Amino acid sequence: MRIAKALTIAGSDSGGGAGIQADLKSFSARGVYGTSVITAVTAQNTVAVTHVEGLSGDSVTAQIRAVLDDIAIDTIKIGMLGTASMIDTVADAISGFGGAIVVDPVITAKSGDTLLQDDAVSALRDRLLPVATLITPNLPEAARLLEAGEAADHDTMLAQGQALLERGASAVLMKGGHASGDTCTDILLMADGTHAYSAPRLETGNTHGTGCSMSAAIAAELAKGADLPRAVEIAHGWLHAAIAHADRLEVGKGHGPVHHFHELWQ
Repeated sequence: MRIAKALTIAGSDSGGGAGIQADLKSFSARGVYGTSVITAVTAQNTVAVTHVEGLSGDSVTAQIRAVLDDIAIDTIKIGMLGTASMIDTVADAISGFGGAIVVDPVITAKSGDTLLQDDAVSALRDRLLPVATLITPNLPEAARLLEAGEAADHDTMLAQGQALLERGASAVLMKGGHASGDTCTDILLMADGTHAYSAPRLETGNTHGTGCSMSAAIAAELAKGADLPRAVEIAHGWLHAAIAHADRLEVGKGHGPVHHFHELWQ
């Protein structure tokens, strides 16, 4: 039996809750072999990001080539890139890739620290949205990409998702984690319609890495052959359970991680 394989291109989180570490955990939890390309190293824990050091473009290009030249990758998930030049580097290096590409537009860490330079937002919008099978912004990220105010209701979420589609993305998942109310709803917009995924909002401060984990889980399901609505449905349910079990981990003094392996051990 062939095992599906996915590649994450993202930054490293020394606290293990987000970034490359969360992506690889998510791939593994969803039954997919994970490979990785590190774009930046962060000194990070559940409280703050205290240092960020980007790798060189040559190093990132070499990593991407090393993986794609040898391993039959089914999907690519892209996370933290940090700078406009890194966005250009990654876009050039994955040009011609035939599988699905899931882009998580990482702009700000859970702690509030900035992970994408201001002048890189337009590069992300111009270079990666047009090649993305799916882009997965939360509400603040969608607002930044569109240079608009943050969506405060369902209709505005839909309008901003449609605006991102018009910018070139094949599909947009507007994530509702930053919204208010007892129910958290994510909205998938595609050219042929929309799908909504809802779950009760959970009261926990341990949500570090939710965006990374969600996009990686979707990439994993796409790698296994699911269509996009089904991939999002599976990932949405899995992440909700991972958040529900997050408090049991007791990691750190701030925003702790979700429990990626809640189905295997507690």
